[in-house]
Amino acid sequence: MTNRRPLALVTGVGRRAGIGAAVAVRLASDGWDLAISWWGPYDERVHGGADPEGVDAVVAECVAAGAAVTRLPVDLADPEQAAALVGRAEAEAGAPVTAVVMSHCESVGSDFATTTVESFDKHLAVNVRAPFLVIQAYARRLREGADAPLDRRRVIALTSDHVGFNLPYGTSKGALDRLVVGAAIELGDVRVSANTINPGPNDTGWMTDEIRQAAVDQTPLGRPSMPTDTAALVGFLCRPDGGWVNGQLLKTDGGFSAK
Repeated sequence: MTNRRPLALVTGVGRRAGIGAAVAVRLASDGWDLAISWWGPYDERVHGGADPEGVDAVVAECVAAGAAVTRLPVDLADPEQAAALVGRAEAEAGAPVTAVVMSHCESVGSDFATTTVESFDKHLAVNVRAPFLVIQAYARRLREGADAPLDRRRVIALTSDHVGFNLPYGTSKGALDRLVVGAAIELGDVRVSANTINPGPNDTGWMTDEIRQAAVDQTPLGRPSMPTDTAALVGFLCRPDGGWVNGQLLKTDGGFSAK
């Protein structure tokens, strides 16, 4: 085994304000190399504009922390692109993927009355099918003998407890939770620990003053969750001593869900 830095594949890193960006920077600081994926057209459609400097800013921070960074723009709604992502990351980074952190999503608020079949299917494609294909490819590579450190093999996905009035998003995240539990059970033979993280309402630039205050009022620790809060938990789970946490849904919401 060489002394190279292990490689983490992190999805959803397009916006500098997002959780994926914070995760990438944290892992870079913790000694990981990175393969980062994002899809600019999604940010343009959902957030009202892409963040063209976001990826460059994240890469610069990660490189400053000593990481080699591979950029992988990918449309995870396309099953062929999703299925190929692990192999593409390994080919372009020149190293095996050791950990997979999935912070991407399709998230468009709607309810029973307004959700279209197209929107429902897109949420399932991006939030469930794509993680399934990524995990499937990752497991296949490990079983083929990919030289990934045994004590760092991880699957981590970001989830949510949204349900009513965010129906397709919440439904797909519920399925994602079960998918990751399945990975925790089925990937034990290749020593993968798999968990989901619910960050709670996270201040990634979308909160109005009213929403932010409501989050503060419901959070015992008195502030909204920040991307760095979730990144800290990801960092711990990806350490060798975080590997015994497996098959869990963990919350980093400052107690928001306790009230």
